[in-house]
Amino acid sequence: MFRSLRAAPIIARRAMSTASAVPKTSVSGVAIAAGAGAAALLTVSAQAEWYNPLSWFSSDNAVGGEWDEVKKDLEKIFDEEPNHGPFFVRLAWHCAGSFDKTDGTGGSNGATMRFSPEADHGGNAGLGIARDLLEDVKAKHPDLTYADIYTFAGAYSIEMMGGPNIPWKAGRTDAAEGEGVTPDGRLPDAGLGAEHLRDVFYRMGFDDREIVALSGAHSMGFCHDDRSGFSGPWTEAPTTFSNLYFNYLLDKKWVLKNWEGPEQFVDAETQTLMMLPTDMALTSDPSFRRHVDRYSADSNVFSSEFAAAFGKLLALGTN
Repeated sequence: MFRSLRAAPIIARRAMSTASAVPKTSVSGVAIAAGAGAAALLTVSAQAEWYNPLSWFSSDNAVGGEWDEVKKDLEKIFDEEPNHGPFFVRLAWHCAGSFDKTDGTGGSNGATMRFSPEADHGGNAGLGIARDLLEDVKAKHPDLTYADIYTFAGAYSIEMMGGPNIPWKAGRTDAAEGEGVTPDGRLPDAGLGAEHLRDVFYRMGFDDREIVALSGAHSMGFCHDDRSGFSGPWTEAPTTFSNLYFNYLLDKKWVLKNWEGPEQFVDAETQTLMMLPTDMALTSDPSFRRHVDRYSADSNVFSSEFAAAFGKLLALGTN
């Protein structure tokens, strides 16, 4: 999904405001949509079932120890090429995004994307490159599973790009070839609209607020026209975690791109930034739009609610 675009200066992890960081043990101030008109603020304990689906993991598997060495490995990869950060976020996202709550299939357990046919699904185009980048990490830490390494790389990349700490625990297992592979079509199709987003994300157990929060990952990375068919970055800072995506959705004028590729939008002023049909659906659907407005107005609210939603995503399929 990502092509080589020189990165804007990244925000150092140690320089990140503590106000934007989300502790791994609790979440406060998560906004829950209440009716059609507003959002009510609710403080939710990290022990709540919806928030902590990894509670079955032993606390001995919490981040630390060998995972501190993995952090150093990832930092080296990121320092050499910051564009790999969004790549790892996409890898982790797609590993988990195959989950179906109705039958419990899919999700981040198993690392089934290593094998065909899942490796060849259209939504996973190009992710073999990201998996190959992590082979050296796996070789250095043979007792760690691919499933944990893939998801941890995505979670820690958010932090390396100046974003919040993502709730994450180790303990996933790797499936054998042929086990647990999910059918194609479970990931979002960027060329569709609001109801398609709901079909995909409701299947995983997310609500409208979380759909918009997770869409904010588009503040990072850019599309590859020889993979997804789409082309370009969402912002001028594709290796920095921010709420620019929401600001640009509201503040810029977006027009259809004049090209032979799939329908997408470009900013009218420079035509160097882009939005997908699913991005534009967030502004036209009233339930989605109110969260776009909230995240555009308050980057700390976005950071907190993204961390909770992304942590929940990475835990899908683990219990």
